[in-house]
Amino acid sequence: MNSLQQAFSANFEEGLELGAALSVWVRGREILSLHKGLADSRTNALWSAETLVLVWSATKGPAAACLLHAMDSAGLELEMPVGTVWPELSSKGPRPVTFAEVLSHRSGLIGLDHGAPALLDHASVVRALELQEFVPRSDPAYSPRLYGFFLDELLRRVAGGESLGEYWRRVFADPLGLDFWIGLPASFHARVATMTGPRAGPPREDDLEFAAAFSDPSSLTRRAFSTPPGISGPSQMNSPAHRSASLPAMGGIGSASALAGFYAMLANGGCANGVTFFTPRMIEAMRTPLVRGYDAVLKRPVAFAAGFMLDFAPEFPCAFGHPGAGGSLAFADPRSGVAFAYVMNRMDAGAMPGPRCQRLVKALAECLPPLAGEA
Repeated sequence: MNSLQQAFSANFEEGLELGAALSVWVRGREILSLHKGLADSRTNALWSAETLVLVWSATKGPAAACLLHAMDSAGLELEMPVGTVWPELSSKGPRPVTFAEVLSHRSGLIGLDHGAPALLDHASVVRALELQEFVPRSDPAYSPRLYGFFLDELLRRVAGGESLGEYWRRVFADPLGLDFWIGLPASFHARVATMTGPRAGPPREDDLEFAAAFSDPSSLTRRAFSTPPGISGPSQMNSPAHRSASLPAMGGIGSASALAGFYAMLANGGCANGVTFFTPRMIEAMRTPLVRGYDAVLKRPVAFAAGFMLDFAPEFPCAFGHPGAGGSLAFADPRSGVAFAYVMNRMDAGAMPGPRCQRLVKALAECLPPLAGEA
């Protein structure tokens, strides 16, 4: 365990972190929980075991799991058209878009052409989606914001009107005791770390193409990351309204222990505390690639299963999970029974995990043989 603890400390010693937390579970048991630094640089409030933090797109894993669970309960298959439950959607192309295409970022719904509904106006965004013409894709094109509205509305229609944030609490978070929310109650706001944007500086070499596209107002990348509008910088997500909003693509707030605890259940075949949350076929859907290729938005090769990213860490070729903007990452590795979550409040530039997180994942891999033996 020492190498992982040392890697976590090294990020602080090198001035890369403001505040951060790390959690590792092995076969359903948390074996490491670390936190350090400041939750708020303005007040010098320390990061504690009770600190919660925004995880941006690392929310997509729990969000996708909610839809998959609801689909399984309703007997819906991944290859069914989403129009089965949402007939108001218009799809332009040789065939309707399927649940599998939505979950693996191939729906073709990346931007909106009919108005600019606000990020916090769910009903208006849904109406704009229904007016949008889109063509399913064979290659991936990541949907940073609209993805969450798509999943939320599909779940509401499958689960009798319950929002995705409500479904998450009822089905997963409350039974598992997870301190993670998609729509944070006001009474918890005082525990949330303040999110800080990236430091100025040149992009990393592996982010050069993405950075150039993100800076281009006419690019697909910029359109995807700004639709629907509502935030122009990371600090706006610190507002009470955004913390309380149910934003399944980017608004999850919680602890590293909670996020890793959720993935620990997935790493254990969908079972925890004597309860089976997922059938084997849905666990397979989370880890079986639906698409591999060059992503037109992220500007890099990617792989997606049903709602989860693959191939994000060479040290864990069997893992599935999801990163968050600025550097956070959570995943399950069924082969070793390991679940991992790293969260922080000082963002890196870019949409994929940077050197801080990569160092931690590498150190975790070095610890795996003795950890697996102890479990």
